[in-house]
Amino acid sequence: MEYKEHIQKAIDFIEENLKYDINLSDCAKASGYSLYHFLRIFKEATGLTPADYIRKRRLTEIIKNITDGKYLSDIAFEYGFNSRENFIRAFKTEHHILPGEYKSIKNSLKLYEKLCLDVKPLNITPEIVQIESFSLTVYKSDEDYPPHFWNKYNCRKLSRKLTGGEVCFDYGVSEYNGKLNYYVGVRTEHARGDLSGTINITIPGGMYAVFTTPPSNAYGFVNSIHRTWQFISEVWLPNSDYLRRNTPEFEVYNEESRSFQEKIFIPIIKKR
Repeated sequence: MEYKEHIQKAIDFIEENLKYDINLSDCAKASGYSLYHFLRIFKEATGLTPADYIRKRRLTEIIKNITDGKYLSDIAFEYGFNSRENFIRAFKTEHHILPGEYKSIKNSLKLYEKLCLDVKPLNITPEIVQIESFSLTVYKSDEDYPPHFWNKYNCRKLSRKLTGGEVCFDYGVSEYNGKLNYYVGVRTEHARGDLSGTINITIPGGMYAVFTTPPSNAYGFVNSIHRTWQFISEVWLPNSDYLRRNTPEFEVYNEESRSFQEKIFIPIIKKR
């Protein structure tokens, strides 16, 4: 039996007991490993410690069970959070916004569905396009992890603030200068509202590979974005006839559309 099958047994055990106390020794027993080997192999297989996985899964199930007629703290209690304060602290640590902010907007969050270690790889064929340069009016992210800044941007309705109430596409821009600088905003021609705290940046024209993320829903959307970026970097680019150009990459989406698909633009040049 492969190690993935062993760890999948532990994952299945965790999923069956999300609403109950979970002892890591019992998880190890379900996998057939000693506790020491279970902790090591689980992290290697999933990228998370068992405790992190359990916390992320519980937070995800709480979010999926939010309804207008039920208190968040009651749902959190069902999933093992013994106080409102502990739940709020865990939620803010995970998503960098408060549970109440999410409940009022219900923006897309990076959630953690049950892990399946035998997931089929993506296979996306991009469209190769030429675009003209254009200007964006953006906020510079104050977060190291872009999804956390998107949470703030959406919950605080910064897109409508920029446009003066108009609904339009939002752009997330990745710029690498020794470190990642990330920006979120709108095309400058739509920026007719409150522009305090923003800057203008230019997206260079040229050739781009445009990837459309797989169809998804509110709970899986951010994960589908991450899987698409991973496919681009690890599968498509190494096997394509193109190289990444050293100019900003960007993604385009309108949160209010609730379409749960976005386009990712990768600047490219032909290999010689």
